[in-house]
Amino acid sequence: MSALSLRLPNSLHERARELARREGVSINQLVSAALAEKMSALLTEEYLGTRARRGSRARYLAALAQVPDVEPNPEDVLTAAANKRLQPAKARRKPKAKRAARKRLRG
Repeated sequence: MSALSLRLPNSLHERARELARREGVSINQLVSAALAEKMSALLTEEYLGTRARRGSRARYLAALAQVPDVEPNPEDVLTAAANKRLQPAKARRKPKAKRAARKRLRG
């Protein structure tokens, strides 16, 4: 294992100390875990980017064409209520006053 000297702002060091205490680990373990998580996220992004560049629409469509065109099993069919819960929430509309003001500005 190697040692690393790290300079942190006092506020960050205090927050790290408090979090480590709450989690029941040393600051060293907390920083190691945080660094491992960040590296994992960055490397995953890099990996997915590499995979995406290798992909092609033609190969995707060829693979999709191999899927049989059959109805799903009854237990795999979603009810209307279940399907609605899976849909993303609609964006809120702007209040009418704001829409009218924008319309007036546009002319």
